[in-house]
Amino acid sequence: MADTSTAPAQPELKRAIGPKLLLFFVIGDILGTGIYALTGSVAAEIGGALWLPFLLAFVVAFLTAFSYLELVGKYPRAAGAALYTHKAFGINFLTFMVTFTVMASGVTSAATAAKAFGDTYLRQFVELPTWAVAAAFIAGLALINFRGVGESVKANVVLTCIELSGLLLIIGVGVYAVMQGQGEPARLVEIDTGDSTAFLAVTAATSLAFFAMVGFEDSVNMAEECQNPVRIFPRAMLLGMGIAGLIYVVVAVLSSLLVPAEDLAAAKSDALFRVLEAGAPGFPLGVFAVIGLFAVVNSALINMLMASRLLYGMANERILPRQFGTVHPSRRTPWVSILFTSVIAIILVASADISLLGGTTALLLLAVFTIVNIAVLVLRKDEVEHEHFRAPAWTPWLGIVLCGFLATPLSGRPLQQFAVAGVLLAVGVVLWAVNYYVVGRVQVDPERLNKS
Repeated sequence: MADTSTAPAQPELKRAIGPKLLLFFVIGDILGTGIYALTGSVAAEIGGALWLPFLLAFVVAFLTAFSYLELVGKYPRAAGAALYTHKAFGINFLTFMVTFTVMASGVTSAATAAKAFGDTYLRQFVELPTWAVAAAFIAGLALINFRGVGESVKANVVLTCIELSGLLLIIGVGVYAVMQGQGEPARLVEIDTGDSTAFLAVTAATSLAFFAMVGFEDSVNMAEECQNPVRIFPRAMLLGMGIAGLIYVVVAVLSSLLVPAEDLAAAKSDALFRVLEAGAPGFPLGVFAVIGLFAVVNSALINMLMASRLLYGMANERILPRQFGTVHPSRRTPWVSILFTSVIAIILVASADISLLGGTTALLLLAVFTIVNIAVLVLRKDEVEHEHFRAPAWTPWLGIVLCGFLATPLSGRPLQQFAVAGVLLAVGVVLWAVNYYVVGRVQVDPERLNKS
């Protein structure tokens, strides 16, 4: 048995996030790497009907958001999906694997952003080795994360405004160009089936575009650092998702109108540069490159915030070793978890290309979302004393079907994504075995869970 003696008391996390900061957190986490780096990859999957996968991805994410809102209202603590899984099923191994999966998706997403930073946007100015750029990139994020959540979410506000300005620039240029007679409306209904059916083309593109809509779930891991999370979460999350989803669909429509799908696909992560060139040929691309740099920084910052807080929360629930719950006495941030996730992100950045990393992130989260939608149904019998948001009765069921389907090969998802996910999950199994047989079996304290 592991040592169950009382650990030194840790200071509580600082509640620095109000409703406006939370709204910017949600918007900033959704906007960013997905639309800035993967537009061309989605176009390669579906063709001219580029807007459709983003719309469908938004619908699937919105359904799952209702489940997250009910659960964070009932249990306003850090750890998110992992905590909900443990409360619903009480299986330590499953909880550990969900924790590891969500953490892996966060650092994989951050690695995607780091790769976009070095290979796409920074490349407009200077070419440097990706590993060196990624290491400096992740280390800088770790320092911001360590300094404090207040500084991190305030930095998020600035970065969100910058990345939003880039997408509004694309929208403004696109609308002006269309009003001047540019664009081909017929492309909006073109679906490139390739060697598959139209259904598989749409589902495969949606599976990849889903990466652009993830991020809203990161916010629940910040619950212990929010002011009155039960009250502020529903409005902030739903409004933030609505704003991000609308922007995505509009950008996708304009991109398809102005640039043929094959050109977007050939440009890959440079697709939005091609849209800007088509709509405003004289516009300096360096300006948009700077905006893109800030956009991917913001995505990575929030993902690293999420991953570190998730490990901190589950360490406090005794699912992970208590060292991950160590809080710096003066900065009041979980420095061990920050260091651990940062090292993994630096390693991952050299492992795959942007499309594969983004698709694998979406795959991992779709599997987690399926479990969360099941958990909200299981936990309906667990009543709490305070009032909280309750999801419509039908949304978890539909979320289970849609998320589960998109996480299978039947959706047309490339098998390479399952291979990468399998390797990551195998690492999780090894860590579980080490924790169980070497460190000693960790017992979850039922009294702590009842209080959470």
